[in-house]
Amino acid sequence: MSPTTVTTAAPTLDPALHSRFYQRLQRRYADEWSLLPPGAPVRASMLQTLAALQERGQPLPAALRILRQLVMARLIELDCCAQAPLATITQATTELAEIALDQACRQARAELDSRHGHPCGPEGQPVEFWIIGMGKLGARELNVSSDIDLIYVYEHDGETSGTPDGRGRISNPEYFARVARLIHTTVGDTTEHGCVFRMDLALRPNGNSGPPAVSLAALEEYLQVQGREWERFAWLKSRVVAPSDSIAGTAVQALRGVVLPFVFRRYLDYNVFESLRSLHRQIREHATKRSAGHPERANDVKLSRGGIREIEFTVQLLQVVRGGQFPELRRRPTLDALQRLATAGLMPPQSAQALARAYTFLRQVEHRIQYLDDQQTHVLPTRDDDLTWIAQTMGYPDCPAFLHELNLHRELVAQEFDTLLGAEEPKKCNGCNGGSANGAASTPELESLLEQLPPLLHERVAEWRNHPRVAALREEARGRLLRLVQRTAQWVREGRVGEEAAVRLVNWLEPLMRRESYLALLLERPAVHEQLLHLLGAARWPARYLLQHPGVIDELAGSQLLSERFVAADFERDLQLRLASLRSTQEDDDEALLNLLRRAHHAETFRTLARDVEGRITVEQVADDLSLLADSVLRITAQWCWSRLKQRHRDTPQFGIIGYGKLGGKELGYGSDLDIVFVFDDDDERAPEIYAAFVRKLINWLTVKTGEGDLFEIDTQLRPNGNSGLLVTSFEAYAKYQQQRGSNTAWTWEHQAMTRARFVLGSEDLPSDAAATQPPLRERFDAVRKAVITAERDPAALRQEIHAMRERVRAAHPAPEGQFDVKHSPGGMVDAEFAVQYLVLSQSAAHPELVDNVGNIALLQRAEAAGLLPPGVGQAAASAYRELRRVQHRARLDEVPTQRPQAELQTEQAAVLALWEAVFGR
Repeated sequence: MSPTTVTTAAPTLDPALHSRFYQRLQRRYADEWSLLPPGAPVRASMLQTLAALQERGQPLPAALRILRQLVMARLIELDCCAQAPLATITQATTELAEIALDQACRQARAELDSRHGHPCGPEGQPVEFWIIGMGKLGARELNVSSDIDLIYVYEHDGETSGTPDGRGRISNPEYFARVARLIHTTVGDTTEHGCVFRMDLALRPNGNSGPPAVSLAALEEYLQVQGREWERFAWLKSRVVAPSDSIAGTAVQALRGVVLPFVFRRYLDYNVFESLRSLHRQIREHATKRSAGHPERANDVKLSRGGIREIEFTVQLLQVVRGGQFPELRRRPTLDALQRLATAGLMPPQSAQALARAYTFLRQVEHRIQYLDDQQTHVLPTRDDDLTWIAQTMGYPDCPAFLHELNLHRELVAQEFDTLLGAEEPKKCNGCNGGSANGAASTPELESLLEQLPPLLHERVAEWRNHPRVAALREEARGRLLRLVQRTAQWVREGRVGEEAAVRLVNWLEPLMRRESYLALLLERPAVHEQLLHLLGAARWPARYLLQHPGVIDELAGSQLLSERFVAADFERDLQLRLASLRSTQEDDDEALLNLLRRAHHAETFRTLARDVEGRITVEQVADDLSLLADSVLRITAQWCWSRLKQRHRDTPQFGIIGYGKLGGKELGYGSDLDIVFVFDDDDERAPEIYAAFVRKLINWLTVKTGEGDLFEIDTQLRPNGNSGLLVTSFEAYAKYQQQRGSNTAWTWEHQAMTRARFVLGSEDLPSDAAATQPPLRERFDAVRKAVITAERDPAALRQEIHAMRERVRAAHPAPEGQFDVKHSPGGMVDAEFAVQYLVLSQSAAHPELVDNVGNIALLQRAEAAGLLPPGVGQAAASAYRELRRVQHRARLDEVPTQRPQAELQTEQAAVLALWEAVFGR
């Protein structure tokens, strides 16, 4: 019987026939060949074939082995004759392993339960059993001749229930050890039909000296006490693969709760770099020893330099470093993870794409090597006809073209890997064998280091002689610290950084010494180290921000940091992606989301800060980006809070947030409060109670301090009736209050505030499937604001009220003799702001161009263009206001007073005073 055709346009089977393995399968299993349905093997078709084999009288072990051989034959046909995608091959192989383990586990449990009863926990409850697939099985990317790395874990210790007559009780450890042995017999033993998969339990706790199955408690203790760094990489791809009914069970969450904190640490974890270097060094040394006297083994597409393992290490290293804070990176399949790393900005897109192409190419070569004789090897064959066959089934006309492409891919992989791990001299592939381990600079002693330091840095570092934090450091961490100082001093001598920046770095490092990860980060990433020094040298406030949120320094590693700007859509998409990742592992509790929001906000604030102090963006652009960031945080937080509100009565809240002050005017600075008014527009009789609970929850989410800090301080005193009013009010009541309808109406100063108000967030900005039944709240707010601003007023009375308010504010902020306060002194920023507010409230009815909330500078220019100011006065005041904002902003970054000598800003002060006189007279 001939092999089944596998595509509509049947490919010639000649390429498959070169495989000696395929030839054996054709001869041995001709009678069973047709049992596997046409097309790519999938779970359903493989289970169908397994059932057919068992109906023919084959016991489960033999049926599984024959199924495996039929699947392998089909995959050879698909891969070599029809050029099937890599995913088709790996998915089929992975699902075959899952089927085999599930069937073997069921049979083993049934046999043992009949002899000993089922295992029981402390309360007599049934005990869950998990078969955990590691490596490529866990990642669903098994190769065609792979062994499967497994760990067996059971939920509780205890003993079995025994048989109905009370006999046969054994301990749970003994029961599950027997399960493991029976599974190995069914799947791993070699018989006349071969084996289904070779099985390896070496990754279990304590390796081959440990029990074959461990309890969840024993696993947790092992990982916490003895777990080594390399084991974190092994557990990164772990997944429960069988039995099938336990994969989605609720109990599996307890297993996740043990594994995830071990693999992914709370803080950025650069300590793993040296561990991975060591592991890779051992693997490469082993590969070198294997190839000694056997030069053909240097062409190992998995383990040699530039091979599959280096792609996997590159991806896994970035995942382990950042996965604790960025859950969207926790993807097991290598190709998926590469895409996520690029999306997160941790790898240039072109590098991720090139590594993905190399990975696919190398895995396809690996499969063809294994198709030849069904051997677990990754070494290119030495026979010319075998090598030619591989080249041709890969789509190349001859061996030279294939080998050229192979070397290009391996060279690229090797260079990316060396760049990541900081190899001192990345070498050409040249057969991709060997390579250099990262050579760490020798660690100086403190006294010898002090002799190399410039005076100010010497004086500061000398304090470490008797510093308890320095004395308490592990030797490895102390070495990192001193090497960092040594490199910093070298850069000071070279003129790359200033000595003041170096001293600030030491001041910043000192409280963080116990967080060794940051020492590792700076040592591993010289570019981050140098950029951090530039940042610290530019202003004082960044050092304070970095001390509060040290994890943000990893943002300096991004190549596009200084050239990009904040993009709200990208920020919100990333947060939603992280939420989805947390949900997938059931980690999306309130605390996790609070910390997720804070880390994202702090990182984005820091990016803006870095661009600011490096002079890449103006003060106005800083304010724009920080305001857009606040809008995004409010939008996401409102959405997440509403979805978790127990009292919610609809999918989307009929709700709005109105921003005042700096938020309303899009003039936020670092650490600015948010002046907010909350309104709702919902006829439900429970609405006041529901939205009050929602707003309380929302304010709590924004203001509460967690281990990651807080987001914003919220000020709601501009709501109707101020602090004595309701926390959230209906929009109708808000409109009446603002428009002077009824006995409870707004004051003039509240109308002044309205000139800078804007609608930040409404139900129309949140996801909803419901059709709108009336104009959006945003439009209705804009109409109320316009009505308030353009209302008829007595100019003289308005002038008097604003003038009186200005005097009260000035009296509360006196400047010392001979000093000019850029904000509060006569001719300062507040004078310009009050003048603009008067012009808007008194003139916008006749000049609608003043209604828009476009900021003080643009409004001054519009007022002059409308003839409301003498020629040149508005423009001069606008320029002065811009400069005063810049001076104020710079002073706050440097943590110095916003008061300057009277003569320093005379031009700006005079321009604002001229504006004041033109608007209010003397």
